[in-house]
Parts: sequence; structure tokens; C-alpha cells
Amino acid sequence: MGAFSAEVLANLANVNLDFHVKGGIMSQIIQDRPMFNDLWAGRQSFPGGKFIDGNVKGEYESNLTGYTNDDVATFKNPTKIKKWRTPWYECQAGIKIPYTELKENGISVNESGGVEKASDHTGADMIRLASILDDKYEDLLEGSKRSAANMFWQDGTQDALAIPGVLSLISATPTVGSTMNISRSNTWWRNRASLGLSVTTPSDLKISEKLIAEMRQLRRFGTPKHKLYCGSAFLDSINAEYRSKGNFTLNNWSGGAAVDMAIADARMGSLTFQYDPHLDDLGYSKYCFVLDLNAIKFRPMEGEEWKTYTPHRPPEEFVLYSQLTMTGAITANRLNSSGIYSIA
Repeated sequence: MGAFSAEVLANLANVNLDFHVKGGIMSQIIQDRPMFNDLWAGRQSFPGGKFIDGNVKGEYESNLTGYTNDDVATFKNPTKIKKWRTPWYECQAGIKIPYTELKENGISVNESGGVEKASDHTGADMIRLASILDDKYEDLLEGSKRSAANMFWQDGTQDALAIPGVLSLISATPTVGSTMNISRSNTWWRNRASLGLSVTTPSDLKISEKLIAEMRQLRRFGTPKHKLYCGSAFLDSINAEYRSKGNFTLNNWSGGAAVDMAIADARMGSLTFQYDPHLDDLGYSKYCFVLDLNAIKFRPMEGEEWKTYTPHRPPEEFVLYSQLTMTGAITANRLNSSGIYSIA
């Protein structure tokens, strides 16, 4: 059989359709955000005011001393209360969609009483592969969450009006500067830190031994609720230490059992080393953060967390607007129960 002519091939191209897989638009870059999810789950709202503040105390003046007979007693007037304080911040994300773009996708926007409502045309599914309206709303929601997850880690220097995150509270140089208006020269008002842990010889267990010793100190005060968040390089080094001690098998290579190359999530006691991809995104792949979530809280203003708006269009523009806002701050009423650790 001879080859098809150019005319036959052109005719086939005109009368045959490609098969399109329906079911929505498959995002390729949605990832886990464990720290953000944990802070969000434990959020505590506040009603308003210019600042959020609280009282802390790290020193005591009263003390027992011996006496006998008519020795002169000593008296103290304790004055060691300090106040932490932070402003709250406002964040927003918004989209606008031209009516023309919606019409091309089989969608009309009708206005009634100042309210805009989008509706599908009859048979719209016949002319579109996906709803651009659904995609744009999904972009607003997911984009807001992923940027919030990054923001909750960052120190606030990336945007003076953004909510300062965990790195504004937990410092790699904890003896320098201040946190929420209180100087870190107060030894009790600083997190723990140990950077550049050696990974040259995994069997030396430098990371494991350091963290075991650190957890003893991090549990020393208060009643912490610890979570461990790590970058990928830190987890690789932890796994290398475990495997250096024969992690591959528990049957001493006997009995003909298959060797499982996988490794379960690394744990330290009851705590799991969780991979937070946002640490990789922000350049902290070699870091592990031990955070006390009884002390560190996300505090949204009441009624102002993921608040939605549908602003009216200006008369000179035929566009559909949608907007999300969030108002709040991340605070800590204790720092010495959290720590930051990194590998070399």
C-alpha cells in the first residue's frame, strides 16, 4: 500500500480530533506545608487593638537566707516582669478576569443589584477543555496558601508589610538583637541553636547525639509541644546515620528475606522528623527546626482570616474581581523551648 498523499493527510487532520483527558487541570507544583498547617490548626484569634502583647518573666529576686537570733531580715520588691509586643499585619491576594475572556470560555457575568454572578452558557462543555473561572479561583486559593506557607517561615525582611514568620522569632544567632521588643541579652529570652554539625562520618552519629542532648534542654522549662521540621539535606544526613548502624534489615541478613531499601520516617522518641518542602524553597535544606507549638502561635484577627471580597467593577472596566485578605501575627511567649540546627 502506497503512502498517503498530502491531500489525504490534510483531510484526516481536519476531520479527526485528539482525545483530551478531562477532569480538571492537574497542578504540578502543589506540595506539603506541614508547619503552616500546624500553626493554622493551633491558631488563636484576637479581637483588635494596635498591638498584640503579653507578659513574661525570666528572673526571680526572692531567696531564702539563713538567720539566727536577732539578725536583720532582708526584703525584696520584685520588678522583673517584661512585656513582649508585636504589631499585626494585613495581607491580600486578588484576581481580575476580563468578561471577554470568560465569554470565550462559555461564561457570562450578569449584574443585578450591584451583585455580579457568573453562569455557564448552554452547551459550554462542547467548546472548552477546562473552566478558566474554576482555574482562576483555584489559583487564588492555592497561590494564597503557598505564599502564606513561605511567609510563615520567613523573617519579614522580604516585605516590610508582610507577617513576619518563625525566623523572626527563632534565630541562628540567638544572642544578638531582640525578639518582639525584648532583648536577647536576657539569657532566658532566646532559642537554642547549633549550626554546622559534621556529616563527614555518619557512623559517628554527630547529629543524633547532638539532638538527643538538645531535647533534654528544650524540655527543661514549661510544657512544650514539640514538632520537628526539616529540609531535605538534613533528612538525608539523619537517614545516613541510621543506615550506618544497619538500618536496612532487622534479621541479620538471614532467612532469605528481601532487603527493603526504603526507610520509614525517622523518629526521635515520639517525634517524627517531618520534611517541609518550603525550607528547600527558601534555602534551608540543611536545617532542622524544633518548634514548641504551645509557645509559638499564629494569631489571626477575629473574622479576618481568609476573608473573601468580590469588589464591584469600576464602570470603565468589564472585569470580574475576587480577593482574599488575612490579618494577624505570629507570636511567641517562650523561646528557650525551641531550637534551630543545621549540618555543615
